[in-house]
Amino acid sequence: MYEILSQSAILTFFLVVALGAAFGQIKFWHLKFGAAGALFVGLALSAAYPDLGQNMSLLQSIGLAMFTYTVGVAAGSTFMQQLKSQAPLIGAAALMTIAAGVVTVVGGKLLDIPAELSTGLFTGALTSAPALDSALRVTGSATPGAGYAVGYPFGVIVGIIIVTIVVERPWKGEKDTPSLAGAGLVARTAHVQKTINLRQIEPWACQDVRFSYLRRGDKTRVVVPGEELQPDDLVVVVGIEERVHETIDILGYESSVHIADDRRAVDFEKIRVSNSDMTGRTIAELNIPVKFGGIITRVTRGDLELLAKDELALQPGDEVSVSVPSSQLQAVRSFFGDSDRRIAEVDALTFGLGMVLGLLLGLVSVPMPGGAMFSLGAAAGPLVVGMVLGALRRTGNLIWSMPESVNLTVRQLGLLFFLAALGLGAGPAFKEVVVTSLGWKAAILATSITLISATMLAIAGRLLKLSGPRTAGGVAGFLGQPAIMQAAAAKVADERIESAYAALFASSIVFKILLVPAIYAFLA
Repeated sequence: MYEILSQSAILTFFLVVALGAAFGQIKFWHLKFGAAGALFVGLALSAAYPDLGQNMSLLQSIGLAMFTYTVGVAAGSTFMQQLKSQAPLIGAAALMTIAAGVVTVVGGKLLDIPAELSTGLFTGALTSAPALDSALRVTGSATPGAGYAVGYPFGVIVGIIIVTIVVERPWKGEKDTPSLAGAGLVARTAHVQKTINLRQIEPWACQDVRFSYLRRGDKTRVVVPGEELQPDDLVVVVGIEERVHETIDILGYESSVHIADDRRAVDFEKIRVSNSDMTGRTIAELNIPVKFGGIITRVTRGDLELLAKDELALQPGDEVSVSVPSSQLQAVRSFFGDSDRRIAEVDALTFGLGMVLGLLLGLVSVPMPGGAMFSLGAAAGPLVVGMVLGALRRTGNLIWSMPESVNLTVRQLGLLFFLAALGLGAGPAFKEVVVTSLGWKAAILATSITLISATMLAIAGRLLKLSGPRTAGGVAGFLGQPAIMQAAAAKVADERIESAYAALFASSIVFKILLVPAIYAFLA
């Protein structure tokens, strides 16, 4: 077998990817290593046969750039919107990254761990592959890869324990938004008892509800924005159940007849957004009431159902719930595209351009104290550019946003490629660590880094008067490992977990990357 693999680096690489993906699905208690399975398979193979790890640097850089760019694009679309509300938690995560760096420097010196290994332990304990890339470039050694491999399992295990404890804490969260979990959107029919203009209905004016069907006499049609409702009208109200009931109380009472079930004159359908012209456009900009006499009430994005507020911008792959006259249904489908095939395709032009811009930014060198030069590299360059382009969504005819399914696929492949190539290159150094006294020292330092920084972040969340679920999501995002976030979500169904995870994931990567040169400088 060795003879076959030694003749083909590509065969070796994809064998590690396949076996690593399989190993990553094995459950150890509540833990799955996911893409990191490729790291451990690669380490085992290259530790036994060091020659198999040659010529993997290009694949490693390609995989990492794909991963960070797609993370940036996904985060950029919501980062600026969330920046104000999540700023205290993001600031706390920045301080905890510095705290983790201090623990690394102090612990590395006390335990007499080499600077290259300690720097790698920092990246592994905080489960940050992009920060590892920075460490490999700053040190010019493969040893940080071994440190990453040693620290990674401890970072994941300690992280899962912490979020599992925090997520169920009965913190009131005075400065947190209430959870919407279990309070999905509902549609109810109201029987109107008085003449009232829609603008006079507070939940509608605040865009907490949407109206769709209207039956007046024997005719059913779509509600016109700003319309004046009349006594005995029947109208469908869509929104969070509490606000829907408030609206019905304002109008009259809930009807026993749900007029949305009558599809003779008005159709209700979920339509896939695959037309690239729709990307980045808000619900208000689409002007569906004027163009088609219809109205969008909901937008489904992944597993999340959103009320179609005027300022909500569409992304590729969204599903819009449209109430529209039956005669206009086909025209509305054509308007949005309604093609599953198109949203499953990668826009090679914009993906390639985005990667080029990110890698060019990564080549820019910045002088550091002591005469050293620092560049963002294949990790941070594409990450920063991805966040900018994700926030822009589109530039003219260039669509930077990606359908969620495509983004996640490319992201997973990129991470698998990076970790497989890294494992194949770091096996000999990893073997040297675990078979010596450095092994237990490295384990202690890695555990300390994660335990101290993640616990302090959890305490900061409590002091900031955030809820347990949001704080747990913040800790998971700070560490950046999906299994940690999933451990919290398995305990409590709360959308604030994922919201905090998304807000801190990309920003924490940047903090860690920027801190790596300073850590190495203090240790060297």
